[in-house]
Amino acid sequence: MSPAGRFRLVLAKEDFKFSVAHFTVFSADDAELLHGHNYRVAVEVEGPEVGELGLLADIDRIKSEVRRFCATLDSRTLLPAACPHLELDRRGGQVHVGYAERRYALPETDVLMLPIANVTMELLAKGLWEELAPGLAGTGLDRITVSVEEAPGQRAVYVRDLPTKAAGRTG
Repeated sequence: MSPAGRFRLVLAKEDFKFSVAHFTVFSADDAELLHGHNYRVAVEVEGPEVGELGLLADIDRIKSEVRRFCATLDSRTLLPAACPHLELDRRGGQVHVGYAERRYALPETDVLMLPIANVTMELLAKGLWEELAPGLAGTGLDRITVSVEEAPGQRAVYVRDLPTKAAGRTG
């Protein structure tokens, strides 16, 4: 028996991007300096079949979710709220950041604290996957691939099969 064919839809639109400031923490005493990147995002969805009209997925819905994710991050300083090596404190309209001997005070409106251990391409890709997956489970798609590129030739890819639609969930 030969394997059945599969369909893959690749979305890497010009506006799937966000610009942020961050620093990656490598250990308790080693981290990058605060700097910025212009990230680019691509999403691939896969499934075994297309619908009656030859469509694999609702691409407008997927594009809308990717754009919303990018807009949420854009023009912010990203901080990893779950990093064991950072001291984060909100007071007086500012976020105070302590790392080793460094101290930063950033306007609270400029900061987005993410529930992750570090601001890396890998965890940003996984975060977008987790944003997309609930809305795509049970649609006939069975896998999502998300890539986040921080510089030409340097990107992280997160690939994971979609769970089947959760029991008892309607929609």
